[in-house]
Amino acid sequence: MRKLFRFLLKDENKHNSKRNSDRLKFVSGAGQDASIACSPYRVASCQSTGKERAHNEDTLFTLHTFLGGLEVPVAFGIFLVADGMGGHQSGELASNLAAQGISQYLIRHVYQSGLFERKSFSPADLERHLRNAVEEAQALVLRRVPGGGTTLTLAVVLGDAVYTAHVGDSRLYLVDPDGTLNLKTRDHSLVKRLVDLGEISESEAGHHPHRNVLYRALGQSDPLEPDIDTFTMGTGERLLICSDGLWGAVDQHAILNILNDGREDLDAKAMALVQAANEAGGPDNISVILVERLAI
Repeated sequence: MRKLFRFLLKDENKHNSKRNSDRLKFVSGAGQDASIACSPYRVASCQSTGKERAHNEDTLFTLHTFLGGLEVPVAFGIFLVADGMGGHQSGELASNLAAQGISQYLIRHVYQSGLFERKSFSPADLERHLRNAVEEAQALVLRRVPGGGTTLTLAVVLGDAVYTAHVGDSRLYLVDPDGTLNLKTRDHSLVKRLVDLGEISESEAGHHPHRNVLYRALGQSDPLEPDIDTFTMGTGERLLICSDGLWGAVDQHAILNILNDGREDLDAKAMALVQAANEAGGPDNISVILVERLAI
C-alpha cells in the first residue's frame, strides 16, 4: 500500500514548460491538406487488478474526440492515470474522484469552449487550465475522502502539443519512432529523492523498504504544486502513461521490447504490457494508456 510521506522539500528540479507567445487554435495539426481530414491519434488502454491485490485502486480515463465536417477539423484528447492510496475504499474513491474532477473541468472549460465557441488558447491558458483542473480534483478528494489520496498523471493533447500535469509516482513516457523510451515525469517519492541526493542507487531504490512512500499526492493537506510540462509530439511518437504496477514490475528494456515488437495493433501492445506485469508477479494494480501520433 502506498503511503504519503508528509514533509516539505524545496523542489529544485521542476520541469520547465515550453513557452511561446503564439495563440494555439483548438484544432488538429493534421489534415492541413484540405482534401484530407482524419483523426491524427490512435489510442489504447488496458488495466488489471494484478495478482496480489484483492481490489483495484487505479483509475484510468481516456477521451479522444475528432470532429470533421468543419473548415478545420477538431481533435482533442484527455488521458490520465490515477493510483489511489489509503486502503481499498479510500484509494479507489480518491482515484475516481481525481479522474472525475479533472475530466469535468477540462471538458467544460477547454473542450466545450474550443469546440462550440471556436476559442483559441495560448500555452499559458492551457497551463492555467491544467492547474485549475488539478485544484478541482484536489478539493474533491479532500472533501470526500479525508485521509485518502491518489497519484495523478495527466496528458491533454491538442494537435501536435501535449500538456501534462503530474503528482506522485505514476509515469508518462514519450517513445520516439526509433524506439527510445524517454521519461517525461519525475517520481515524487522518498526513494527518488534519495537517489537524487546520491544516498542510494537506482537499483537499490527498486528494493527499498520505503519505495511506496510519496511526499506529494492529491489528498495531502500541504499546499499542492503539480509538475506542469509542455512538449511537441511528432509523427510516429507514442505516449505511455502507466501506474507503478507496470514500471515497478517490468524493467524498461522489457517494456521497449513489447512496444517495438513489430505489431501494428496498439490494443495488443497495451494488453501485452499488462500481461508482462502480471507475469512478473503482478504485485500491484496495473494501468496502461498508449497514445500514438499517426502519419497523416
